[in-house]
Amino acid sequence: MIYFDSAATTFQKPAAVAAAMQNAMRTMSSPGRGGHHAAMRAAETAFTCRSELAELYGMPNPECVVFTLNATHALNIAIKSLVRPGDRVVISGYEHNAVTRPLAALGAEIAVADGPLFRPEEVLEAFRHQITPETRAVICNHVSNVFGFIQPVEEIAAICRSRKVPLIIDASQSAGILPLDMTELGAAFIAMPGHKGLYGPQGTGVLLCGGEVQVRTLLEGGTGSLSIQQEMPDFLPDRLEAGTHNMPGIAGLLAGVRFIRRRGVEKICQRERRLTLLAAEGLRTIPGVEVYAMPGLRNQAGVLSFTAKERDVEEIGMALAERDIAVRTGLHCAPLAHRSAGTLDSGTVRLSFSDFNTPEEVYRFLTALKRKLR
Repeated sequence: MIYFDSAATTFQKPAAVAAAMQNAMRTMSSPGRGGHHAAMRAAETAFTCRSELAELYGMPNPECVVFTLNATHALNIAIKSLVRPGDRVVISGYEHNAVTRPLAALGAEIAVADGPLFRPEEVLEAFRHQITPETRAVICNHVSNVFGFIQPVEEIAAICRSRKVPLIIDASQSAGILPLDMTELGAAFIAMPGHKGLYGPQGTGVLLCGGEVQVRTLLEGGTGSLSIQQEMPDFLPDRLEAGTHNMPGIAGLLAGVRFIRRRGVEKICQRERRLTLLAAEGLRTIPGVEVYAMPGLRNQAGVLSFTAKERDVEEIGMALAERDIAVRTGLHCAPLAHRSAGTLDSGTVRLSFSDFNTPEEVYRFLTALKRKLR
């Protein structure tokens, strides 16, 4: 199978990920649940994973790295720690439902800092305008899951610091692909999945907690610490990690993080961008196809959307699936991004790459698409 759906989940994983998960199932129980060897191996693996993530993202304290089920879980913790019903929250025009639905459920006042696709200067100006003294929080994804648009989070973070407004960054499409430094950004939270650019398994995610934010729990229960008291511990990571840890998942995530650290985030990004550029150039040669990319992929990561004139995107996706080519079609759980780009009525066909894709796969995809559209 040619797999171009890594913005949903990276399908090809380093071999070490599966091996680490199998080893965890054979040798580990749960951290903090005893002093025996199986529990201690689990505790050591969990702490090592936190430590390597802390080093990767410029965090001095590994205990502020919290394991979650996915980025959605992490974002819900972050949002519900900062936002109360009626609070004004500024978001970008390219946010995922993992951001907009929790805000809607809270009854927050949502202000959209909207800007044209691949125009970070105008997005930044919109944030400057929308962040007012009444703003309770700012939320911005680093990279759009639909268009690969790299948003100016460093500059947005600087505005938030100067105006003393907490910032939540959704790094779902940039973790493992673009550099981020929690200390330099001064963000309140950064949320990311384990199963995308970090090459871990599904069911893993990470919430990086910074500053002096008082985190609120979504779940309460056992942590293996302070068992006598009926309130959740007031320290991280225990406060946010109620219940039994997913140790096979954490062990697999550690193997994925080690893979990207050895390979290098910059090299992975360069490979994905080369493949994206190759696909974009090929798509532009097909009559009736509209490609959502700037020349040279300016301000764009390894995600690419396109539409075809008078062709339903779902039909295109199914035709490619019949040829064993995996893409994503529709609205991609991000109707706000489609509204911003003008594709809400049609949706798009999305290609998203990983470090395991090749130029040959791109050529085969282009050949199959041309046959479908002729």
